[in-house]
Amino acid sequence: MTATTENLTTDHSRAVADGAHSHGRGGTPEASRADRKSSFALADFVVPTGREEDWRFSPVDRLQRLFAGALTGAGPVVTAEKDTAVTVERVGRDDARLGVTGAPGDRVAAAAWESFGEATVVTVPRGHVDGRHTYLAVNGDSADPAAEHLLVVAEELSESLVVLDHSGTAELAQTVEVDVRDGAHLTLVSIQDWEEGAVHLAAHRIRMGRDAHLRHIVVTLGGDVVRVTTDAAFTAPGADVELLGLYFTDAGQHQEHRLFVDHAVPSCKSRATYKGALQGDGAHSVWVGDVLIRKEAEGTDTYELNRNLVLTEGARADSVPNLEIETGEIEGAGHASATGRFDDEQLFYLRSRGIPEADARRLVVRGFFAELINQIGVPLVQERLMAAIEAELDKTMEAAAR
Repeated sequence: MTATTENLTTDHSRAVADGAHSHGRGGTPEASRADRKSSFALADFVVPTGREEDWRFSPVDRLQRLFAGALTGAGPVVTAEKDTAVTVERVGRDDARLGVTGAPGDRVAAAAWESFGEATVVTVPRGHVDGRHTYLAVNGDSADPAAEHLLVVAEELSESLVVLDHSGTAELAQTVEVDVRDGAHLTLVSIQDWEEGAVHLAAHRIRMGRDAHLRHIVVTLGGDVVRVTTDAAFTAPGADVELLGLYFTDAGQHQEHRLFVDHAVPSCKSRATYKGALQGDGAHSVWVGDVLIRKEAEGTDTYELNRNLVLTEGARADSVPNLEIETGEIEGAGHASATGRFDDEQLFYLRSRGIPEADARRLVVRGFFAELINQIGVPLVQERLMAAIEAELDKTMEAAAR
């Protein structure tokens, strides 16, 4: 197990405002996040070796077919359930709406861009407000390397909830573009519940309009290797992004979540909260949170938090929060990260009231995840996630009994 803990208070943000650098583990200065390459061309990215900052935690030996860029396999099938006002359509790669959220930031994302033939576009019309949600089932049944492209457009002043539910098996390089336009409110939930053997690398690229609000929720449960990179960029003042994540990493699984929030305009707000539990030999989770506050982004308010709960021996969690600040005229900025085992005081409290140890451990884990799950807002999805967590806890209890 690797434990990394860093904290930065809002007062400290002013102290590092001039010429600040982001820091990785151990306080080692890294190049500015603003300088990292982005391009639509695969040839602009070399094949990663695992020594690069963006890939140093990833099992690159298991990703070689996606690095190669020949993603010609049959991608997962997307089926939709929606209300009548929201449109879901298949479009060609020459559709003018595609690519507006920015260029890919790594080789697999560029391969996904070059390889897809058609894209699925979800459009929530201007001013649309409805309590129902749009549900997209993304089901794979092929292990051949494939590319997929999804675009979600929340038009001006709309309010909506969109769920992407991944299941089956796949070796997939995926792009999810999210265009939240002026005054729109969007909740996007992406669930990765793949079968054993699946490999899924997803690049979520987000563009925020003026006074737009996005709640972006990532839930990772299944698959051998899952890596979700989320890049959020503000284009006008007044926007607000919540990045929420939940993951349960089992034996042999690699689950990686990387965030980049680019505060390039004044008076925007971002919050990131990711929680994960790990169990089993070889379980490996990675969380990297990068926040860049550019010189022009006065009035920024940002905070990022990662918590990891290690349930058994043999599991490892890497957690790296990074904060780079180029102006002192901000509302606040901070980050925190912690990795540890069960809270002995909580367990003692529950056991002292007659609750058996196994049940007490279940209660602690349920409480650890409950706050995030309750924010999803879709009862069927919430119930399914709690059932999945219960199933994972059953594995822990069975292993402890042996």
